[in-house]
Amino acid sequence: MDNYILVLLFLLSISCQAQTPADIIVGGPCEGCEAIFESGDKKLSSIDTLPLFLENESKLKITGSVFQKDGETPAADVIIYIYHTNRKGVYQTKGDETGWAKRHGFIRGWVKTDAAGSYTFYTFRPGAYPSRDEPEHIHITVKEPGKTAYYLDEYVFADDPLLTKEKKRNSDNRSGSGIMNPVLENGMMTIHRDLILGLNIPDYE
Repeated sequence: MDNYILVLLFLLSISCQAQTPADIIVGGPCEGCEAIFESGDKKLSSIDTLPLFLENESKLKITGSVFQKDGETPAADVIIYIYHTNRKGVYQTKGDETGWAKRHGFIRGWVKTDAAGSYTFYTFRPGAYPSRDEPEHIHITVKEPGKTAYYLDEYVFADDPLLTKEKKRNSDNRSGSGIMNPVLENGMMTIHRDLILGLNIPDYE
C-alpha cells in the first residue's frame, strides 16, 4: 500500500507540470512537444547551460525576450525547450535515456522566462546531419500558461550553405523568423531572437 501511495503521489506531481484539460489547443500537430515536461525536478530559471557546452566550439549564446501577441507586453513564465545535435550532426545519447530523450538525445535544455520575458541558453553550434540534407538547426518548443505546447521555427544560421533560398522561402515564421545571424559579443558567438507568442501559430486566439 505504501508503494502504491508513493507511485500515486509521483504521478500527481508529474501531471501538475503537464498540460491540463483547460489548456487551449494551438499550433497543430506537434510530435515530441511532450519533451517540454521532461525537465524532471530541475528548478527552471531564465538561464540554462546545455550539456557539453564547455567541451565544444564554437560556443553559442542564444538570448532574447518573449512577448505577448501584441509584440510589446513581456510574457513571463513561458517555458522554452531546445535540443540539437552534437558537432557530428548526431542526437547524442548515453544509452540510459527515457522518454523523448531517446530521440532528442541529452543535448537539451529548459528555461522559464522572467518578469521581463527574458531567456538565455548557453550551448554550442550544432553540426548538420551526416546526410547533409538539412541545415544546422536547433529545435525549439514553447509552453505558455493556458495553451498547449507548440513548436516554433528552428534556429538556423544565415551563413550556413545548406540553408538554401528555397528553405528560407518555406519558413513558416512561427513566432518570428528563426534565421539567425550570429555576432561576436564578449568573446562568444551570440544570436538574439525575440519571440512573439501566437504569431503565425494556427488556432491561436
